[in-house]
Formats: sequence, C-alpha cells, structure tokens
Amino acid sequence: MSVKLQKFVKAALLLTVLSIALAACGSKAAQDANAANALEQIKKAGKIRVGLMGTYAPYNFLNDKHEVDGFDADVAKAVAKRLGVEVEFITGEFSGLVEGLQKDKYDALVSQVTITEDRKQKMDFSTPYVKNAVNVLVKSDNTTIEKLEDFKDKKIGVGLGTNDEKYLRDVAMPKVGTFEIATYNDVITSLQDLNVGRIDATINNVFAIKPLIEKNHFDVKAVGEPIKEDFAGIAIRKNNPELLDAINKALTEMKSDGTFKEIFQKWFGVNPNF
Repeated sequence: MSVKLQKFVKAALLLTVLSIALAACGSKAAQDANAANALEQIKKAGKIRVGLMGTYAPYNFLNDKHEVDGFDADVAKAVAKRLGVEVEFITGEFSGLVEGLQKDKYDALVSQVTITEDRKQKMDFSTPYVKNAVNVLVKSDNTTIEKLEDFKDKKIGVGLGTNDEKYLRDVAMPKVGTFEIATYNDVITSLQDLNVGRIDATINNVFAIKPLIEKNHFDVKAVGEPIKEDFAGIAIRKNNPELLDAINKALTEMKSDGTFKEIFQKWFGVNPNF
C-alpha cells in the first residue's frame, strides 16, 4: 500500500470514528431533551397517560359504566386538572406496569405503587399520597394463623410483582422459615382461593380488602396487627424534573385546598391518614 493510500485510509477511519461519536452524542442529547420536555409533551398532547390495574377497588377499578374509577383515579384526575390536561387511563396487570412506564406506554403510574429503594433506581416518585397498612388474612374458621410467624410450612398468596411479594421473600421467609408463595395477577382471585382453601393466608392492604370481602361475601378475616406500613406515590420515568415538580406542586395544592381530604373521605370514610 502506498504512503498516500495509507494516509487516505487513516483519514477515512478517523472521520468514521468522529461521525459515530457525534451521532452518539447527538442521540444522547436528543434523549436528554425528550426527557427534560416530558411535561411540555404532555401539555402539547393535552393529556397524561396514566397506568393502573383497574382491578383493585377501592383504589382503581372499572365501575358499572366500565369506566376507570376509584381513589387513584380521582387523584390522577385532580393532578391532571392542575397540569391543565385530561387523563387517559390505560389498565394492565401490576407486574407489567413498571416495564410499560419505561417503554413509554404511560406517562405516570397511579396504582398504589409502593415507594421502595429498589424502585427508586428505576423510576422517580412524587411525594407520598397515601399510607397503607398491610394485614394477614385467613379463612374465618382458621385458628392456626394469627401472625406472620405462623406462615411456616403454609401456602401464602400475594400479588405478583408487588412490594408485598418482595416482603414475603426477602423479609418474612428469612424471619419465620420456609413457606410456599402463590402469586396472583389480581386481588380478587387471591381472595377467591383463600375463601375455598387453596391457600392458607394472604397479605393485603386493609383499605383494599374490605369492599371486596363485603361485595363477594367471602368468609375471610384479617388477623393481628398490621405487619407493615407502606407509602405509595405517583411514579414517572427518571430524569423528568419538570414533570415531577409539577405533580408534587399539584399534590401540595390538593392537600392545602381540601381536595385531597374530600377524595380520601369519599373512598375510605375517614380523614387522610398522614
């Protein structure tokens, strides 16, 4: 290869490397710009896409008109109103909500997403908007399970992908000994299985279980003191500070002007619990 040809090849390779580097920088800049403009994009679209289960009364469920309803839905509507946009509710199984958020299927999750350190690595959370107590549930005639320590060698149901599932695996099992975990995509099915004896117990939010038990006449009961308390927040994709600030501002305003208290009393019959 001649000296001139060698120089030409080196120059071509250098240009190629520079082009790739510039393209990568441009792509990252575009991604950063998109992330930073999430609030602007929502306002431009005139709507915020909110992901939720739609099967978790009284938090979020489909009412008799097949409309998304519930505490979470009302909170989402009130936040959207303060952002100056409408809400588009998109329902899905809880285990797929986080992935859907990351893939831009939703702009936010308002579906009792418990704030945890692990989840903070994947998404950003608003300030908490509800505190939930988690209790043990058993059949009404069960006298062998009264507390978490009684789970050993039993079959315990829990929502798939929930913080409660992680709690059973990471905290409860090392503490009390081995037990079987059965996972469910919705609360109603776990309660049905508990009612007919397919599982020995389940754990869930006391606000969530009461209307389901009453409506379906399940022969089950909550036992003992709450095994833990969780805080839920509105989840969004990471690195969207404008959107996060706007949501937090909306929640603050709702608590100041009485809107949040009104929504809480509507669905739970008591004043906000924190």
